[in-house]
Amino acid sequence: MSDRLKSTNNVSNEDVIEDLTKNLEFSLRSGDSEDNVINPDLKLEDFNATGDRETMKSDYTDIPLEVEDAEETEDHHGSDKDESDTDSIDEVSLKDTEMSLTDDQKEERKIISEQLKVAGNEAFKVGDMERSVEKYTEGLKICPLQFPKQRAILYCNRSAAKMKLEKHKHAIKDCTKAIELDENYLKAYHRRAQSYEATDKLDESLADYKKVLELDPSHAAARAAVIRLPPMIEERNEKLKTEMLGKLKDLGNMILRPFGLSTENFQLQQDPDTKGYKINFKQ
Repeated sequence: MSDRLKSTNNVSNEDVIEDLTKNLEFSLRSGDSEDNVINPDLKLEDFNATGDRETMKSDYTDIPLEVEDAEETEDHHGSDKDESDTDSIDEVSLKDTEMSLTDDQKEERKIISEQLKVAGNEAFKVGDMERSVEKYTEGLKICPLQFPKQRAILYCNRSAAKMKLEKHKHAIKDCTKAIELDENYLKAYHRRAQSYEATDKLDESLADYKKVLELDPSHAAARAAVIRLPPMIEERNEKLKTEMLGKLKDLGNMILRPFGLSTENFQLQQDPDTKGYKINFKQ
């Protein structure tokens, strides 16, 4: 396996097969001839926001799945429009900054991040996904690391906005981070399952839907998915097997051609008992 695949998590069967066949084919041929970020030193009294502290706490909620799904009118099976990741969070720097903060200052930052979350939710509701992502990102850059639940919500909400922007790979990253912070976060598993399916990672999607059912056996979308996905996975695997055999046949012909042979001289026969294969040679 190439160094590229060894360093990559969640390698798919398609990637492995393509990597192997490309390497073999190559060897055969070669034998021939940040804007708008809150100031970290900002005090609560300097923050231009409306509402008292009680209101901000009551507003600290996740984006409801029904709001997220209401506008879904078509299935986007594709890759992210923008592969760049410009909104990653430098938690090392955040941790270093927080070492010099008092508990009161950390609480102030938490409150500011809550208001940024509310602003992100409002932008989401009116369809301004870019601003929504921006506000959630600002919230993550200021919310202290000692508040994992609040950070998990910000990551999960940001994933919902990224899904709307068809940035499913980035949405998967955000959902994964939310799950690391809250291992029983049902909405994060659900959204990651949706993004996995949108990027044709059906096995991973099925696993997440099963986890959703563990957390909520009555979850209708997950119950439907665990019925819908297995036949799709089987069909994909059969197609993959056919493509793999086709590639191996082509490579086999390249190897056998100098000897006046081809793969047609060899016949695969399956053993009905062991389900293994035997190769028979014929002139």
